[in-house]
Amino acid sequence: MPILCEPSAKARDLIRSIGGEVRAADSLQAVTQLLAADPAEILVVIGPDVPVPDALTFASGLRMTRPAVGVVLALDYVDVSMLTQALRAGVREVVPAGDQVALNAACRRSYEVSQRLLASAPAASVSATREGQVVTVFAAKGGCGKTTLALNLAVALAADPSSQVCLVDLDLAFGDVAISVQLDPARTIVDALPMTGHLDSTGASSLLTRYRPNLEMLLAPITPGDAEKIPPALVGELLTVLRGIFDYVVVDTPAQFSEHVLTAMDASAHHILLTTPDVPALKNLRITLDMLDLLSYPRSIRSVVLNRSDSKVGLSLDDVARVVRSPIAAHIPSSREVPISINKGTPLTLANPGHPVSQAIVRFVRERLSDKPETADARRGTRTRGRRRSA
Repeated sequence: MPILCEPSAKARDLIRSIGGEVRAADSLQAVTQLLAADPAEILVVIGPDVPVPDALTFASGLRMTRPAVGVVLALDYVDVSMLTQALRAGVREVVPAGDQVALNAACRRSYEVSQRLLASAPAASVSATREGQVVTVFAAKGGCGKTTLALNLAVALAADPSSQVCLVDLDLAFGDVAISVQLDPARTIVDALPMTGHLDSTGASSLLTRYRPNLEMLLAPITPGDAEKIPPALVGELLTVLRGIFDYVVVDTPAQFSEHVLTAMDASAHHILLTTPDVPALKNLRITLDMLDLLSYPRSIRSVVLNRSDSKVGLSLDDVARVVRSPIAAHIPSSREVPISINKGTPLTLANPGHPVSQAIVRFVRERLSDKPETADARRGTRTRGRRRSA
């Protein structure tokens, strides 16, 4: 039963749209007492008559002692500065006090975040000794099937009920993850901007969109111009927090090197480099491999995947190997079922697990992504030093 803190009975009536029964408290001290008596409570709504500095101090302290409890702040007036201060303090949602629809929706979203945090609590205790893996999928040429592979990898990893998986769409300007699975994102990566520099698991969880059990998604911006607002440092901060929550964080990237992509690669335990058997894609892969060597990324964390490997386009597998000069970790066959699955909005590994394409992806996951031969910190340190030398 949520707790509503509002000294004024009149104002209390105005925002009593949380749904169901509500426990009223006329002070933050009374809220603290109610929370102490009810360890299962996960929602506190603070009304407009509570002084904002007191509300922010309360939320900041609660984030440390009861991180699963969400605080929703209803204010008579909301501006960007106030929203930024509130999110920094740990408030999950800020809504206008008179907007009952917005308040009800904010409470529902807060409940969902709390439930995710509670569900991942056992995994969080494991991550204290072993952090999750960040897996970056990259192709230097568009049209290779990168987003499709990233989606199906995430689905295959999430098929293990003991694994929590997050898919991050880092193609900030033209991300296709949401439309590929027919999701309508309420929040995207751009909503992390007010939390830059102090992002925690509660804040990161509030940005996610659930796709399936064990599989969450952090989606790309949908508004033109938002991509330019996101600094590379925020990407690094997000990935650090997410790999503390999830066993696997799969990152879909744009078809070009950028500071955002290099930040993801720095954080990654594995680089999956995708190509197809055509000259432009192979040429770009060769350049990519040379670039990664120049930046001192370890070859041991690298997997080259050949998509549409059985396409009859005049290049044999020997021709591909001669150009790439690197082992091919997986051969994914060509199939018209792949674009059909994309148009239907259901990844092929989910729609047809027995399909040869699905089996090739699952086999790759089992062979290449299950083992953790060295710590992510050791790999990340090596790569960072390499990039500094090349600067």
